[in-house]
Amino acid sequence: MTRKWKEIRGTFSPEIEAWIAQEVKDAARVMTLYRLREARGLTQVSLAKILEVNQGAVSRLEKRTDMYVSTLRSYIEAMGGQLQIKAVFPEAVVEIDQFGHLPELDPSLDPSIETEPEAGQRRIDTTQPAHV
Repeated sequence: MTRKWKEIRGTFSPEIEAWIAQEVKDAARVMTLYRLREARGLTQVSLAKILEVNQGAVSRLEKRTDMYVSTLRSYIEAMGGQLQIKAVFPEAVVEIDQFGHLPELDPSLDPSIETEPEAGQRRIDTTQPAHV
């Protein structure tokens, strides 16, 4: 016999329900870039248009584990967010603000960005080492 999820959830103790609620909350705070993009209801193509790059550049960016702060900031801002960088210590959390006022990069000066032959678009080079 098939049971509905509501029936199953109703059998958990209040402690288990609280634990589940906390796990869901914690999971929502930690996402990969592609999951964040999907949660915002954007496709790689739509985000690429906003960033003025091709879809492949967004795909490569989402797979990177190291990139320029300015590149990450552009990606987050294109989704309507604001990038905040924080240092977390046992006794305090400190927001680092020196990255908040970075000037917009000229693509020709950023070695992680290569000009794409398509008019008005640029490709982010994911083969170059990135520095944060």
